[in-house]
Amino acid sequence: MPLDPSQDSVQSSKDKIVKAASTVSLATLISRILGFLRDMIIADLIGAKAAADAFFVAFRIPSLLRRLTAEGALTSAFVPVFTETATRKGKAQAFALACNIATILVAILIAVSLVCEIFAPWVVRAVAPGFTSDEQTFELTTLLLRIMFPYIILISIASVLMGMLNSMGRFFVPASAPAFLNIAIISSVLLLGDMFEEPTIALAIGVIIGGFLQVAVQLFPLFSLGWRYIFSFNLKDPQTRKVGLLMVPAIFGMAVAEVNALVDTILASLLPEGSVSYLYYGNRITQFPLGVFGVAIGIAALPSMSNEVARGVTGKLTELLSHSLRLTLFIAIPSTVGLLVLAGPITNVLFERGAFTETARNGAVWALWFYAIGLFAFSGVKVIVSAFYSLQDTATPTKVAAWCMALNIALNLALMGPLQHGGLALATSIASMVNMFPLLWFFKKKIGDTDGYNIISSSFKAFLAAIIMGAGVAFYSHTFFSYDASIGVRVFHVTVAVFGGSFLYYLSALAFGSREAKTAKDRFLKKIGIGS
Repeated sequence: MPLDPSQDSVQSSKDKIVKAASTVSLATLISRILGFLRDMIIADLIGAKAAADAFFVAFRIPSLLRRLTAEGALTSAFVPVFTETATRKGKAQAFALACNIATILVAILIAVSLVCEIFAPWVVRAVAPGFTSDEQTFELTTLLLRIMFPYIILISIASVLMGMLNSMGRFFVPASAPAFLNIAIISSVLLLGDMFEEPTIALAIGVIIGGFLQVAVQLFPLFSLGWRYIFSFNLKDPQTRKVGLLMVPAIFGMAVAEVNALVDTILASLLPEGSVSYLYYGNRITQFPLGVFGVAIGIAALPSMSNEVARGVTGKLTELLSHSLRLTLFIAIPSTVGLLVLAGPITNVLFERGAFTETARNGAVWALWFYAIGLFAFSGVKVIVSAFYSLQDTATPTKVAAWCMALNIALNLALMGPLQHGGLALATSIASMVNMFPLLWFFKKKIGDTDGYNIISSSFKAFLAAIIMGAGVAFYSHTFFSYDASIGVRVFHVTVAVFGGSFLYYLSALAFGSREAKTAKDRFLKKIGIGS
């Protein structure tokens, strides 16, 4: 029976989003730190040479399909339908739906994997045509792809489990699951690296082991909630068909950033050696605040939004969207400024050692600058698309994404000449910006309001505070950071710059009357027993 759409209910949903986002952020932070440790080891071992390009291209292919069939489209289609089924028909029916979808998905992906194993050389030619001129790089990429492609099966199972846990209010374990992928890769490199003439093979083996671990770690909390796998393969089940129909357009709409990244990889393979790796490292740094905060809020918001819709409270969806988007931009805007100011020092501290030279650092920084300016859009799109998916509308984001895909390709071709790999990163950022604003317009047309005034007002205050922060961080970095200092000294100054800048931003935002800053202060004071 639908609940009364009271303000108390909406406030409760807002609180759930903040609490869940905090949980996801913490788990993601752990995973991203391990991810940077992984990348530091890779950078030290193979730098930004041809072998690194081969690994990143080979891993890009199952990673792209992961977004298309698993974490992107599947989650966005599955969570609203699973939530609706649990709300209206009970948990047992929802569990049965999950088992049916998992069985069908695995059967399809086994067939896809077998095809890709057979036709791996042709897949590499399509994804990285520039590699065909170097037989050794081409053969290594093909071998790595064949080793890693089954990862898509494992991560798809993990995504179904994640969707169930998130829908039932369990966020920490599924958000921390990617940490086990990083642990597996790091362990494989350290334990198996010397066993192979080409160390990247150990990386590929680590990816597969990590996939198994991501599945295993989520089974235990699901068992405690009463779930058991029961074989089911019913293509005619109405709820399964609904998920499938929602997935088809979501495959394109939700994964636009990943598809754009694939286009970047194809074109980067035509640029000088190291270009693929420069984009990878630059994007990895950008993904840190995006994953820890932007994606976390989107993941946390989807179940709450879906729950309101399932209960018939669509009228309050605008408040949840505005709340989630303002929270996202409050973090994304200063993160953008911070990355622009500290691009060189951060890249130096994280990666510049061993085979990763000053040349590689400069190449990665060039990509990072252009990726960073699109961070607010990357984050915002995650939240806005979640609102559409909570309404079980995957068609609208797909239409917008189709235009943005075309725009990204056109911009890539126009900018890769004068800006090299930086032009590819800039094209991705511009395409994401164009993706964000039409989505807001279509949401307003569908629901009637987006709370635009509060979103703009909040963003403007965040921008002013971020400018003050950026000036302070730039002064500190220019005064104290030196590329010639010891690693300990460099880490210290980058850490001071990041945390000092964050504190300066927060104080500035409070001074400008930011609602998000004030809410954070009130929550903190209440937590320590001072506030009411």
